[in-house]
Amino acid sequence: MLAEHCRHARFVWNLAVEQQQNWQPGRRAPGYNEQCAQLTEARAEYSWLAAGSQTVQQQALRDFAQAMRNFFNRTHCRPSWRKAGVHEGFRQVGVNARHIKHVSRRYGQVWMPKVGWVRFRWTRTMPNGIKSFRVTLDRAGRWHVGFAAIPEPIPGPADGSVVGVDRGVVVSAALSTGELLRAPLPSGGEAERLRRLQQRLGRAQRGSNRRTRTKLAIAKLKARDADRRRDWVEKATTDLARRFDTIRVEDLDVRAMSRSARGTIEHPGTRVAAKRGLNDAISRQGWGRLVGRLKHKALGRVEFVPAAYTSQRCSACGHVASENRKSQAVFRCVACDAGPWNADVNAARNIAAGRAVTARRDLGAGRSVNREPQSSSPAA
Repeated sequence: MLAEHCRHARFVWNLAVEQQQNWQPGRRAPGYNEQCAQLTEARAEYSWLAAGSQTVQQQALRDFAQAMRNFFNRTHCRPSWRKAGVHEGFRQVGVNARHIKHVSRRYGQVWMPKVGWVRFRWTRTMPNGIKSFRVTLDRAGRWHVGFAAIPEPIPGPADGSVVGVDRGVVVSAALSTGELLRAPLPSGGEAERLRRLQQRLGRAQRGSNRRTRTKLAIAKLKARDADRRRDWVEKATTDLARRFDTIRVEDLDVRAMSRSARGTIEHPGTRVAAKRGLNDAISRQGWGRLVGRLKHKALGRVEFVPAAYTSQRCSACGHVASENRKSQAVFRCVACDAGPWNADVNAARNIAAGRAVTARRDLGAGRSVNREPQSSSPAA
């Protein structure tokens, strides 16, 4: 029945997407209230749709309406199609304390429409004021329930401490204190097993049971790797938010940096395979998730520094030259002969010092405020 809820929510969402794509100038696209009336008519006509939960289907329409508002406010992309096996989930609202209860120390139960009480593993303390939850099915076949709540930010030490964070491909995050943080990578055995499974997937016939089993095995391996990286991000960001009062990071456009280089038929890209490998490496390091969680946990204490020349500037004298960086990991200034240092740590020190122009961003509006002037000193 949970899978049925996912199919109904995806079906209603895709109908709303189709209505928006068929919109033409001079015609008004149907809004949420009109779509709810259309849903009532569809449920009266189709018994398989009426067998599902009306609240789940209406919530899919409400989520789509919110997604369209986010698109018109230029904060998100236009809502697109949801695919079977990829976007499996639904949301339930109107939740209160009567819908959630403890069964034991490690397990609880939640009331779901058309299903009843469903047991789940209680992994953390449940905050007060929960009003909705979302159920999802990942590609590894695991069901998840997430309760919507706004967590309190982590308080800082309030001692004026500042740290710079330089994100890289070899070293996930280098701190100005000299620490090197690395996201966990798959072991050699896991990488070899993944390679063999991908070869088996390429030889399997489409629609066969062997292909289905192979896809599930690949999904389980990747899910385990993603869980480890997600856990590392949570622990690293919590540690940074507790230890430092101000956290400065590079202002990188991760989406643009990880964009494909394939090009078009008329203008094909060059070095596509190399760019694809770089994009995969950036994705594995979790640059976007790292900064996103820092902004949540250290609310108002994250500052963005332009990334230009932070890796070529000497943190001791301020001399900027491409020859300063001897290799990916070694930095030695050609002017003051400072070093050798780790190149990523040197860049993190420049970020911590606010080299170039530092801008603290309003997290709600996305604009820069409290701009500090750039010093005329060469070492600034």
